[in-house]
Formats: sequence, C-alpha cells, structure tokens
Amino acid sequence: MSERPVALVTGSRTGIGRYVAERLVAAGYRVVGCSRQPADWALEGYSHFAADVADESQVKALLTSIRRKYKRLDVTFNNAGVGSMNHSLLMPAATLERIMSINVRGTFLVSRESAKLMRQRKWGRIVNLSTVAVPLSLEGEAAYVAAKSAVEGLTRVMSRELAELGITVNAIGPGPIETALIRNVPKGAMQSLLSRLPIHSMGTPEDVFHVLEFLIDRKSDCITGQVIYLGGA
Repeated sequence: MSERPVALVTGSRTGIGRYVAERLVAAGYRVVGCSRQPADWALEGYSHFAADVADESQVKALLTSIRRKYKRLDVTFNNAGVGSMNHSLLMPAATLERIMSINVRGTFLVSRESAKLMRQRKWGRIVNLSTVAVPLSLEGEAAYVAAKSAVEGLTRVMSRELAELGITVNAIGPGPIETALIRNVPKGAMQSLLSRLPIHSMGTPEDVFHVLEFLIDRKSDCITGQVIYLGGA
C-alpha cells in the first residue's frame, strides 16, 4: 500500500493539467494522469494512462488500476475539458454533444468512480474545473457555459451526497489562461472578456494550483460545494 498520497489529474498531457500534475509530484504525491492521447513527457512519481473520460469502461479501468496499484486515492482534479467558441445559431449538434460529453459526462464518471475508492478511507478531495464564462454568461460560448454550469451543479449536489463519506467536492473557475482551449479565440474577443473582469490580465496555471492546493489541504475539511472564480468574476 502506498503511504504517500495519491492524486488523479485528468487532461494532464498539456496545459493546466500538466502543470498541476508536476506540482503535485513535487509536493510528494504519486500522481496518475490521463488524456485521450499518450503523454510526450515523463516524470518520476507520475504515471500516464491513455483514457477517454467520457467512456465509462475506460474510466472504470483507470480507477481499477489505481486501486490495485496504490489501494488509495486522495485527490481527483477533473481538469479534462473542451470548448468551442461559436454563436448559438451556428453551433453544430455534434459539437454540442462533444462538449457536453467530455465536460459533463467525463466529470461525473471520474468523480463517481473516484468517490468509490475514496470512501474506503473515508477521506478525499474532488476538485472540478469550471470557468468565469459561467457568471459572465459569455456570448459565443453557449455550449461551453451550459456544460460548465452543469459541472457546477454536479459539484454542489455531489458535495452533499459525499459529505458523510469524508469527501469534499469543490470547483475552480479560472479566467483565460494560455492553453490550447483558447488558442483559436480571436484576440478581440479575449480582450473583451478580460475587460469585464476586475483583474484585466491573463491567468496562469499557477493561479489555479494555488486555489487547488488550498482546497485539498487537510485543514479544508469544512469547505465543500463551493465554486471559486478567479479574476474577480
């Protein structure tokens, strides 16, 4: 059995997920990451699985592997997600289904299976990724906002359902961060978004990790069902 805490980070191949995985390893965690594609980087204390979080059988296989190898799971960071900036009238149904599947179905499946393992030790931390686009009702992001609104709803309900098991469930809603998710967003649209926030600058993965670090701390037992937005939204 692993005496070191174990963390699962979805969407860990690049961006925020990779940064968080690296920081958790540095903090003493054994980290398991996943993405649909194999990772092109390696780190002692980190193992990577090619898994689609929207595929129930693959999620179950991932958590079974963690259970067999480590016999525990302390932290799950549901970072995997996709978006598409498009006017509602121009949004293809297939794009809507993809966004809802990965963001909502994926977050639900990973959280459910994580909680099954966490409850064995009656302690755990689940942190989901939302976005400031939700409170801002950001134009051009109808599908993404709908998906992340659902993630926030899952966060609040699951926080109540899992509290008696010693598991907290919270969410972090960052503003724009230089990742692949916003790579194709027009510069004008990005500036317009930033102008609506009290803090007008782009965020960083470190901003997200600071909040994550607080939420997964053992002293944060009484904090659950919360969504913490960054940038002042």
